[in-house]
Amino acid sequence: MSAQPAAVDLPPLSLPALRAAYASGVLTPRALVDRWLAAVDGLGVDTAWITRVEPSVLRARADWLMTQDAASLPLYGVPFAVKDNIDVAGLPTTAACPAFARWAGHSATVVQRLHDAGALLVGKTNLDQFATGLVGTRSPFGAVPNSFDPSYISGGSSSGSASVTARGLVSFALGTDTAGSGRVPAGFNNLVGLKPTRGLISTAGVVPACRSLDCVSVFALDCADAAAVLAVAAAPDRADPYSRAAAPAPRAALRRVGVPAAPEFFGDAAQAAAWDAALAQASALGLVLVPLDFTPLHAVAALLYDGAWVAERYAAIRSFFDAQADAMDPTVRGIIGRGRTLTAADAFAGQYALAALQPAAWALMDAVDALLVPTAPTIHRLADMARDPVALNSQLGHYTNFVNLLDWSALAVPAGFRRDGLPFGCTLIAPAFCEAPLLALGARWQQHFDLHLHLPLGATGRRLGAAAAPALDAGTVPLAVVGAHLSGMPLNHQLTERRAALLAQTATAPRYRLHALADTQPAKPGLQRVGSGGASIAVELWAMPAAGFGSFVAAVPPPLAIGTIELADGRWVKGFVCEPHALAGARDITSFGGWKAYQQSAAAIAATPVPASVPT
Repeated sequence: MSAQPAAVDLPPLSLPALRAAYASGVLTPRALVDRWLAAVDGLGVDTAWITRVEPSVLRARADWLMTQDAASLPLYGVPFAVKDNIDVAGLPTTAACPAFARWAGHSATVVQRLHDAGALLVGKTNLDQFATGLVGTRSPFGAVPNSFDPSYISGGSSSGSASVTARGLVSFALGTDTAGSGRVPAGFNNLVGLKPTRGLISTAGVVPACRSLDCVSVFALDCADAAAVLAVAAAPDRADPYSRAAAPAPRAALRRVGVPAAPEFFGDAAQAAAWDAALAQASALGLVLVPLDFTPLHAVAALLYDGAWVAERYAAIRSFFDAQADAMDPTVRGIIGRGRTLTAADAFAGQYALAALQPAAWALMDAVDALLVPTAPTIHRLADMARDPVALNSQLGHYTNFVNLLDWSALAVPAGFRRDGLPFGCTLIAPAFCEAPLLALGARWQQHFDLHLHLPLGATGRRLGAAAAPALDAGTVPLAVVGAHLSGMPLNHQLTERRAALLAQTATAPRYRLHALADTQPAKPGLQRVGSGGASIAVELWAMPAAGFGSFVAAVPPPLAIGTIELADGRWVKGFVCEPHALAGARDITSFGGWKAYQQSAAAIAATPVPASVPT
């Protein structure tokens, strides 16, 4: 049985905490690297890693970063890891199969984008061989244990990436997801697992599993960090024929969510009880739960391993398999080997079967704003997996296998703990390109679970509130922004040019309403505190140097002003408010949950005036 590595003494590695520490001079990239090396070296054998970056390379990278302008690099000094089926220049890519290992001459597109944004790669992580499995045990480098109980599985195939993120060894990690590999390990390790729309993040430089379905996924401790990573990682790429440009989210306010009318837990009473508790919290959050018959979705899921897509796994490594199949994990070899028996006619039959099931699947999705499911129906001990590796693995994809086949997006979120102390997770599922509304709802979800259940971040023991509110020195003013000053919005430069640092993506107390103001350039919202009928509105909390606060306030045009607003965690901070007269006739957009979600909605696009010079 694998032993769980000991906890490490590292500072909080959330993006806001690192930004604040670097901006204040409390920490430098070089100091972080030195501390990281000492801490991780002290762990001894850790099966979550396959390759770690050489200390001299890490120190050189950190020293170089210290010569750069931190404000120009959105991921400045942020440590991360990647699953070892993703190429990193100068390191081997093994896909957890030593005989397959090759040295990468170039980094995968997504790794290069993160590197160019200032992120600090520290190593490559273990996985179920050739990304075939949802368990984290099918690797010659060792099984990766669960971060909370080493007698249980970590989930896979992105087992190592989930483990190092949950234990606070990195700020985030990349995985891949074809059948649920970026979601199941998140659920088993109390993490956020973002499975974006197919093609949104390039898979160029990734060893394929099912190339037409593969997605690069993101593991993080909270939704704000996952959103920040996605903002850098997502971009069209000519090197990836399946790459797609981002499109406007087809849905914005995710309030009505479909849940399984007859959920399956394979006899796991602890998992069923945790699901019931999570549904109660989801209702308290304000979600409307709509029971649905998931039969069409399970029929789609069956196509992934019982149909022709297994042949795509064989096609991905055909030359290697035909020459060196004996070098593979026996279970993985047996699964992929079935692809050799399938014909082109079988492939077309699979496509036809999927097409026939899609109308019924979409009818479910179109009845609600999103779906909410248990991330996994059960969890297994390592010893049980050794006795029955195929059947028990197949149970774990019950709520994940259909998502990529239907070209939907998904976000796994922590949802409490079972009565035996193991983490329980839920997954929100929406159509393609719904990452922004999913992450906005996920952030509200995490705030709610933090406030009501005191849910920790991963296995770090830290809580979301603590991560979102690092200590500020006397010369800094916490400032909540709600509209055009948000990250990526037109007026955000007014914060960054005053060297303000983003602390957290959070929300107001549930006592506000948000309105889209008329005739403002750029478009802006108005935040209104109400006595009743309010909601939590997504905001960003920034640390503004006091020296720049006065000039910032002086530049705020009416009807907006800087007042004091209440955050979801009970703190009162300076933030944007609106004069009441400007709300007359303004559109109430509270149901969208925040300005970004509204801006990405079809409603906002339709309301945007078309310049006269553009033909209509």
